Amino acid sequence: MRRFSLIGLVLTVVFIAVPGLAGVSSEEIILPGAVGAEGIATGAGSTFYAGDLFTGDIFRGDLRRGEVELFINAPDGRAAAGLKADLSNDLLFVAGAFTGQGYVYDLTTGADVATYQLGGFINDVVVTRDAAWFTDSNAAVLYRVPIGPGGTLGPLSSLAIDGPAANLDFGFNLNGITATSNGKTLIVAHSGLGALFTVNPETGASAMIGGVAVPFVDGILLEAGRLYAVQNFLNQIAVIDLSPDLSSGSVEDLITSSSFQVPTTVARAGNLLAVVNAKFDTGIPPRAKTFEVVIVSR
Repeated sequence: MRRFSLIGLVLTVVFIAVPGLAGVSSEEIILPGAVGAEGIATGAGSTFYAGDLFTGDIFRGDLRRGEVELFINAPDGRAAAGLKADLSNDLLFVAGAFTGQGYVYDLTTGADVATYQLGGFINDVVVTRDAAWFTDSNAAVLYRVPIGPGGTLGPLSSLAIDGPAANLDFGFNLNGITATSNGKTLIVAHSGLGALFTVNPETGASAMIGGVAVPFVDGILLEAGRLYAVQNFLNQIAVIDLSPDLSSGSVEDLITSSSFQVPTTVARAGNLLAVVNAKFDTGIPPRAKTFEVVIVSR
């Protein structure tokens, strides 16, 4: 894996206005030196964090200013899929993809805090009030890392999923994950089924969210009363209106852009949505020269 020594160096990036589809305009921020991309999360203000899938490196930038830097030069052997910033405890949680691991970094310094050996393909992570939850695309299980006062991390545990979300008949199963604001309900995306499910974090019981078909679903985000679901090879984000009890929903809008090239995960900062282009349409590993964050208005 290629390594870089650019920590702390703020780089000038290409920030291009690109006319999008269906009246949506977009802008791009190129991740300098990246050899892959998959996860993105927002921090304070318009700060964002994006991961290099194949090196585990983490970039930090600003969506409004169009600046980016290499924030964490990860040790060899790491990878970075979905990620989530825990602003209350100054922690960054990263799903380790094919390494089967989960990583925790200090959000201010980038220092290593913890590494967890989880399972198969660790695809995404969400942070609730008291825990971080990781998905495994190869198993019907969620992994839980407790977060105590002051950001103290507790022992790893696993939650077996019961019900329709436990279907493992596909090569890629559980993928994106999000949660209600009180953390009492988790929502997971199932890529193989093209469906969304609620999961009870106490029992593991799952139920399909009816009325919502999302083929090629990847990362998901529940914010401001809407669920955003990235449909990677369709190059779009489905905007879903959910019923109050989360039992059903309907796709009320599709966000597309000519800048999308297999986007995988989505993050929100104010009226902006940001995705990363994984470019899996060029191969795995992708045969692309650059990888970028694409910003669109929500």
